Amino acid sequence: MAFASINSSGAPIAAIEEAFATEPSLKKRVYDAIGTTPQHTPLFEDIAKYTSSLLARTANTTLPSRPPADGPAVKKRKLQNGESGETAQASVDLKDANAPVQFYVKDVSFATPQRKKLTLEITAGHQYLRARNQATKEIEFGVSMDKIKHALCLPVPEKTQKQFNFCIIPEYADGITPPPEGTTTSEAMVFTIADGPAKAAFSGDGQQINQAPGETADVLLCKILNENMRRCNVVRPDDKQFVSAMPEAHRKGEKAYHVKAFRGSKEGYLFLLSTGILFAFKKPLLFFSFDTIDSVSYTSVLQRTFNLNVMARPTGGSEEDNQEFEFSMIDQADFSGIDTYIKRHGLQDASLADARRAKVYNVNKPTGDEQAATEAADGDESELQKAQRELEDQEEEDEEDYDPGSDDSEGSGSSSDEDDDDDEEEEEAHGSDEDMEGTEELGEAATAAE
Repeated sequence: MAFASINSSGAPIAAIEEAFATEPSLKKRVYDAIGTTPQHTPLFEDIAKYTSSLLARTANTTLPSRPPADGPAVKKRKLQNGESGETAQASVDLKDANAPVQFYVKDVSFATPQRKKLTLEITAGHQYLRARNQATKEIEFGVSMDKIKHALCLPVPEKTQKQFNFCIIPEYADGITPPPEGTTTSEAMVFTIADGPAKAAFSGDGQQINQAPGETADVLLCKILNENMRRCNVVRPDDKQFVSAMPEAHRKGEKAYHVKAFRGSKEGYLFLLSTGILFAFKKPLLFFSFDTIDSVSYTSVLQRTFNLNVMARPTGGSEEDNQEFEFSMIDQADFSGIDTYIKRHGLQDASLADARRAKVYNVNKPTGDEQAATEAADGDESELQKAQRELEDQEEEDEEDYDPGSDDSEGSGSSSDEDDDDDEEEEEAHGSDEDMEGTEELGEAATAAE
C-alpha cells in the first residue's frame, strides 16, 4: 500500500513530518489514513501545511494558552518575554506542548529554576528555549530566544567526572538590573551537560544528531545555541582572561578557571570571563557584565585570604542605585591573576576611595594662619606627601612641648662639665647641693659660700 511504500522508500512527507513532529501517534494515524485512501494524500498535506502555519502564527499572538486535553491545567509561572505586561500564559508557542520542535536533548539535569531532570528543547523557527517534563510532557518553563542576554558554558568545579554547566541569563535576570515596573521576568537557567558524545541529542523528527568526529555534547550544544540566539553567543573561559593559580584538584593536570569565594555564608565560585564576572552556581545567580560594574576594590587583605568588592550599577541606573557585593575568603594565590584581569579590562580600583580610608581625627589641629597655610599647601600635595608632612609636623610639636625640668626622677637636676656661670648662680640661689661634683671653679665657689 501507499503507507508501506512511503516507509520503505525512506521519504516521508515533509509537511506531515513538520506539523506532527511532537505527536508520533497522530502522525501514524495520518499515514494510516493515507495508506487506506491514497487519493486523499494532497488533502492531508494541505491540512499539515495549514497546521504548521497556525503554529508559527501564534508565536506572536496574545491568546491564552490551552491546557493539554489529557492532563491537568498548566501551572502558571512567571516568564519574561521582554514586552510590558506579557506573561507566561500569553505566549502560546512557549507553553504549547504540540508546538514543532527543532532540537531536543533528553535527561538533562537542571539546577535552576527547578532541580530535576527534564528534556531541553528548542522550538522550530528559533523561537524558544524551554524544558519539558519527561513524565507529564508538560512545558515547565522557558525563555524567548531573542531575550537571552548572556549564555555561558563553564566547567563544573570539583567533580571527578568532567561536566559543563550552561548558564542561560535572560534580560533582567542577572541579579543586578531589576525588571521595569509592570513586567515579569524568567529566572536564569542552569543545566548540566556531561563530557563526551551527545548520545541523547535529537532533531525535531526524532533522528539522532549527526556529530563531527571528536565533537562533544557541550560543543554541539554551543553551536546550536549560537545558531538560534539573536543577541549573544555562548561565552566559555579563556586562558587569556583568567586561569586560577591552583589547578583543578579533582582532575589532576587540568586548569581551573574558577575562584572559590563566599557571599555571606553562601559558598560559590567566581568566573572571570571576557564579558564580565559570574558568581555561581546557587541561587541567586549574579552576573556583573562590564557595563554594570562601577568599581572593584580589595578589602580585608590578610596573609592567606582577601575580599573582593564589586560596586555594581543597574543598566540605565544612577549612582544612587549602586549596590556593593562582597565576596570573601578568596585565596591569596589568586590575587595576582584577579588584579591583572581587573587592570586589563579597565575596571576602576576603588580600594583607596574616600569611603574606605581610615578616619583622621583633629588632634593638635592648627588654627589661624597655620590652618590657612596648610590648606593652601594641601592643594599641591599628594595624599602620601600630605600624610608624611602631617607626621613630621606632629613630631616637631612633640619636641617643642617637651620640658626636661618637669621630670621628677632622680638626677634630673644634675649639671655637666659644660654648665656655664648662669647655671652656677641659679644653683647657688636655690641652695642646690646636688651638683657639687662639677669643675674646680664650682668647688671653690661652694667653699667660699660656706
